[in-house]
Amino acid sequence: MPIHLERDLEQLKKAILTLGAMVESATDRAILALTDRRLELAEEVIVGDRAIDDREIKVEGECLKILALHQPVANDLRYVIAMLKVNSDLERVGDLAGNVAERAATLIRDHEAVAIPPQIHEMGVIARAMLRDSLNALIHQNTELARKVLDDDEEVDRRHKEIYGVLQARMKTDPQQVDTCIPLMSVSRYLERIADMATNIAEDVVFMVDGEVIRHRPA
Repeated sequence: MPIHLERDLEQLKKAILTLGAMVESATDRAILALTDRRLELAEEVIVGDRAIDDREIKVEGECLKILALHQPVANDLRYVIAMLKVNSDLERVGDLAGNVAERAATLIRDHEAVAIPPQIHEMGVIARAMLRDSLNALIHQNTELARKVLDDDEEVDRRHKEIYGVLQARMKTDPQQVDTCIPLMSVSRYLERIADMATNIAEDVVFMVDGEVIRHRPA
């Protein structure tokens, strides 16, 4: 590998890891804002989304520069393409964390107490672990860990369905709880989507390492 390409790929890896750390932090704080009713954390995540967007644009530029200047082939080309996809997925996770933070802020400001279904906490734990594992799989090019993330996604989907059932029953029993249940349903959907993005990253790792496209594999 030419030394300049090697240098630029290493810089790209560091830039992606920085973005990943920012997104992980935003996700953690958004969920904590909801469960612990911490408005200041929710506001930090909402404001901080701009920095994530800016970083995503910068990383995309670095990927395009490598493609234009070095015209990588084979493994190096797969690496850059995978990083482009991961970059986009991470930016989307940042957006979803911001959405969770916005719903948390609404619930904190407008309602004194909200009964949060335990499945939401469980979803948050699993989704965060999936995001962390997908990034670790990326760092270490570990396809075994990446495939574990794919399996974990089914557990998140199951809890997402459970939450919808719990909240629908709650609204049917007490229509006055609609104003709190609807935002919680949105949070559940956002957490489910964060898990989907972690799954996408894991699939990108498999593509990067093995050259295997599994994104549209049969269930």
